[in-house]
Amino acid sequence: MKDSIVESVIKKYRERSELGITKYGVTLDRKDLSIEDWITHAQEEAMDLSLYLERIKQEIQILKEKKD
Repeated sequence: MKDSIVESVIKKYRERSELGITKYGVTLDRKDLSIEDWITHAQEEAMDLSLYLERIKQEIQILKEKKD
């Protein structure tokens, strides 16, 4: 038995990997970045995530206000 949600996420990871390889010409196996570089990349991604979440929260608030 396969979990359709897990399969969907796996598919998205594969697609994202292919996009990254096409766009940047490297994989995450690359050796040209230091540990600090990887941390910086992770921090930047986390900051982007927090911005996206805030945007979604604001959209939800707008929808709630329209509903009331």
